[in-house]
Amino acid sequence: MSFVNIFLSRVASTPNTKAALDDAINNTQNKTSDPNGSPVLAKSNSSIHSTMTTSSMTTTATGTTVGNGSSLNGGLHLNIPKSPNGSALDLRRGAFRRTYSSNSIKKKTIEVTPSSFVKIRLLGKGDVGKVYLVRQKDTDRLYAMKVLSKKEMIKRNKIKRAFAEQEILATSNHPFIVTLYHSFQSEDYLYLCMEYCMGGEFFRGKSSARFSLQTRPGKYLQEEDAKFYAAEVIAALEYLHLMGFIYRDLKPENILLHQTGHIMLTDFDLSKQSSPAGEPTVVKTGSPSMPPAIDTKSCIANLRTNSFVGTEEYIAPEVIKGCGHTSAVDWWTLGILMYEMLFGVTPFKGKDRNATFQSILHTDVQFPDHPGAQPISSLCKSVIRKLLIKDDQLRLGSKAGASDVKSHPFFKTTNWALLRHLPPPIIPQTSFGADAINFRQMHESVSLDIEGEELVHQHPGAKNPFANFSSVTLHHDGDDDM
Repeated sequence: MSFVNIFLSRVASTPNTKAALDDAINNTQNKTSDPNGSPVLAKSNSSIHSTMTTSSMTTTATGTTVGNGSSLNGGLHLNIPKSPNGSALDLRRGAFRRTYSSNSIKKKTIEVTPSSFVKIRLLGKGDVGKVYLVRQKDTDRLYAMKVLSKKEMIKRNKIKRAFAEQEILATSNHPFIVTLYHSFQSEDYLYLCMEYCMGGEFFRGKSSARFSLQTRPGKYLQEEDAKFYAAEVIAALEYLHLMGFIYRDLKPENILLHQTGHIMLTDFDLSKQSSPAGEPTVVKTGSPSMPPAIDTKSCIANLRTNSFVGTEEYIAPEVIKGCGHTSAVDWWTLGILMYEMLFGVTPFKGKDRNATFQSILHTDVQFPDHPGAQPISSLCKSVIRKLLIKDDQLRLGSKAGASDVKSHPFFKTTNWALLRHLPPPIIPQTSFGADAINFRQMHESVSLDIEGEELVHQHPGAKNPFANFSSVTLHHDGDDDM
């Protein structure tokens, strides 16, 4: 069965936490905005906890989400970027409401072609493609367009990776995962037209801006700030596992910042799918005051792969050994990410590739204790140590997936249900959208003429390796007025 016919069957939402939010919503249902009509964020309510991230969410014009269609008024105002002349190049304008529910994605026949877009600038590049900031001519909306070379994918044997990325993007509907709007192909290229995250890369930011980890004083975050971002990453990984996917490439460069400062995972070409995905099960918690937890590991329990993939300093021991790996690799990379957020370096980096791998395999994680090193709590050290256990069968997250990690005492104060409502530690430098000030300046030796490419319709089953790459437009409820 082709991807076109089946992808909507895999659209799913993280189980709703409506019960955990009832009190908060009832208390705020008549407070949807300030007197001037500006969207607002909710302040943290530490008494409300949930085992899963809410799926019944809507998004205001700045990307702020609220539960079940009600805005939560906490008095924190968000500034919507506007260009000096109010030009159409502003990324988001007016009021719109983006929903995150299981039936909010509508698939339609492709409504655009390569010539529908104007290329503005290069945002990033890899071995088989590039990412451009583009503007759709008839709507003036800005997108991040990933353009993949068919020739290079064939040469490097990476065709399956393009299909995996399209599958994940087309079926995911989560506030911490980038949104796909169009996918199509020309004679020479595949195109993925995605949400443009104006905040840029979480890690490799513009040196003059103070929004990225790389430019923070000491190149690290305070413990509470690192906990916030780790929680959002956990929520995204939990959702991917629930959908039957292992991410396998978590690293700072694959985390983008939304204009509000919340994270967005991107780059899913190394992800692996469990086919078929298992059903989530319920895990009883030890406390009678806490609701049951969801075992997402059961969704991918039968998936074990031997591929040698990942980024050198983030690769898990079982990947290096080649003995097969599971979803536990995602929890290993979370441990590395948390360490790097806190100390500005990864824990096992050696003088070369072999030294790094030997350290990953045989050295226990050590925390800096030299003068000037950031002190962290014993609970923070504990969760990192448990995430970086060499044996993937004993690693935190190996039993019940994300629920294991979320139940660690380090995250006891984390308000999982309202993560998206809380003000992030880092707010990106204000951008007018098309200026892309939060991205590094990049130059391309050979410029791609997107407007000169013509749309090609492939027939599934044809003798063409890209025949099943779907040309579709995805409509998301609440986005129509963007």
